[in-house]
Amino acid sequence: MLLSSLVDASRLQFALTAMYHWLFVPLTLGLGILIAIFETKYYRTNDESWKKLTQFWSRIFAINFACGVATGIILEFEFGTNWSNYSWFVGDIFGAPLAIEGIFAFFLESTFFAVMYFGWNKVSKGFHLLSTWLTAIGANISAYWILTANGWMQNPVGVAFNPATARNEMVDFWGIVFSSTTITKFSHSVLSGFLVASIVVIAISCWYLKKQRNHEFSMRSIKYATVFGLFSIFMLMVTGHSSAVTVAKTQPMKLAAMEGLYRGENGTPLVGIGILNPKKEYDNDEKPYLFHISFPKGLSFLANMDFDSFVPGINDIIEGGYKYVDKNGEEKTAISFQEKVERGNMARRALELYGQHKDNPDTNIRNQVLAQAQQYLDDNFEYFGYGFLKDPKESIPNIPMTFYSFRIMVTLGGYFIVFLLVCFWLWKKKVIEKKKWFIFLAIVSVPLVYICAEAGWIVAEVGRQPWTIQDLLPVQASVSGVSSGNVWTTFIIFAVLFTTLLIAELKIAFNQIKKGPEGIKWN
Repeated sequence: MLLSSLVDASRLQFALTAMYHWLFVPLTLGLGILIAIFETKYYRTNDESWKKLTQFWSRIFAINFACGVATGIILEFEFGTNWSNYSWFVGDIFGAPLAIEGIFAFFLESTFFAVMYFGWNKVSKGFHLLSTWLTAIGANISAYWILTANGWMQNPVGVAFNPATARNEMVDFWGIVFSSTTITKFSHSVLSGFLVASIVVIAISCWYLKKQRNHEFSMRSIKYATVFGLFSIFMLMVTGHSSAVTVAKTQPMKLAAMEGLYRGENGTPLVGIGILNPKKEYDNDEKPYLFHISFPKGLSFLANMDFDSFVPGINDIIEGGYKYVDKNGEEKTAISFQEKVERGNMARRALELYGQHKDNPDTNIRNQVLAQAQQYLDDNFEYFGYGFLKDPKESIPNIPMTFYSFRIMVTLGGYFIVFLLVCFWLWKKKVIEKKKWFIFLAIVSVPLVYICAEAGWIVAEVGRQPWTIQDLLPVQASVSGVSSGNVWTTFIIFAVLFTTLLIAELKIAFNQIKKGPEGIKWN
């Protein structure tokens, strides 16, 4: 019970930090690019109004950037304080992209951010523009390395386990950096940041139109933010599909949880709207949905680009026996949960045997036992994490949270397609300021776009439970040996700290918005 409490507290604290961090990061990723575009217009036209526009949005960027750094540093520290067993087990792999992010990408963005924000009239226009672009690019490169680390946790490739140290070691750096999971996770996450920035810029600009001030500033901002947003949302559709294909190959249980799918079939339908049956468990005969509207064969196409393909459900994954193509392109027969547990236990026993005999003074016995243990590890290590599980239910993520979060994300994504298309049409007609209903929608869309972004991360992270590292290490084997009371105490401290930080950020940002782009003279 104490261990469960410690695991729950550690997970909750990390979730709190990550979700607060993601309130700040998306705007930084997208707004940096928009600011660089605005300044490029100033550089090319030498129009002071573009300079003032760039400077105003830079203020909003700076406020957000500072808060994102504060929460991000704490997030990385928690890997050592709360998840030290995890850090020991895979620190050689996980630490590399985070080190590169800190030494190269974060250094790049933070250094040139100082020039971007404080360097007006102190450096040449060309160097200032370069600094702005490097800040924006640096922020997105930083996101790439962080998402490389996260992507590896979801799809652990390019590594080998060293039983002598009981640690994983990197054998294919570029395989990790350019894995399909990393590419899709980065592109989808960054594009969601672009969408957040677009909606925030449109909403603030619409507020000015509502107040009948800064008309030209607002119309220019809306124009570029809308085009940027439309590009982002349509690319999000592409990367979302790529993500589904990747998840189907590497994390089938997550895909099943996203759909509330218990029994797969050839030509599996995709649930558009649905209400889960709260009584449904994998081992009973209750119907999975109280209500649903599905698209015939939609999930099969989404996952495999084949309308008639088989998509396994939760029961299929637990029972095994179905055919699938693994991430290396080989056709295999899925083994059951029980077989995975047995093979995970074999790998753990082999590791114990290796540890007992690695210092055996009898060379012949040592070499023979170590070779045998190494062979057992090589044959079974891909299921190492299952050796910590006992009940099939432990391998199933929180289905309602994953299922509903996925639909919230997709539904809001559809809403933003319509919203941005309407925004572009109203801008072309030059009637946005006359449409009070649209201005209201624009302002309301700010919390909605953040909900959409957070829902995506809930799907990604809750959907892969119970794994810290997919199939290799569950959360209960990853935590630090600290008391649950200490974790709960720091959870409360962080909750208060982050909430205070968010309130302060909003207050400062609202004050800057109320002041507006002061002193601008429009042509």
